[in-house]
Amino acid sequence: MGRSRGGFGTKVHLLVDGNGVPLAAVISAGQAHESRFVEPLLESLRLKRSGRGRPRNRPKRLVGDKGYSIPRVRRYLRRRGIKAVIPRKKDERPGTRPFDKETYRKRNVIERCVGWLKENRRLATRYEKLGGTFLAMVKLAMIQRCSQVYDSSDRT
Repeated sequence: MGRSRGGFGTKVHLLVDGNGVPLAAVISAGQAHESRFVEPLLESLRLKRSGRGRPRNRPKRLVGDKGYSIPRVRRYLRRRGIKAVIPRKKDERPGTRPFDKETYRKRNVIERCVGWLKENRRLATRYEKLGGTFLAMVKLAMIQRCSQVYDSSDRT
């Protein structure tokens, strides 16, 4: 989009479940690299387990694009027991495990969720000047999305 008064714009980093329900969001400056925000995004996640026991705070696997294919992110995910479904860049060494193409195809779920968020005029045009206020609007839209997804699943 180009430079604005505040910088190069804003990126919204989303964590979405397999059904397209947004779970967590972090915002960053437009010129910052995406890989720097994997840790804060996953640290902000809190999932409740049905029944007894401690709540689960990490997903089983994380699907991302090549922008997240750096050793630091892969090490972080490995330490937390999260399977990384991230394609390797051309200049990287091939991994020891085969790439899970079937799971990677499900990445369109997040693209659809981002597209839905952009349909919210307030987010698409970025009316808010402050980052905290913009993040609040993103979270409000996430709540709206959750209620829509769960309302439609109750009717079936």
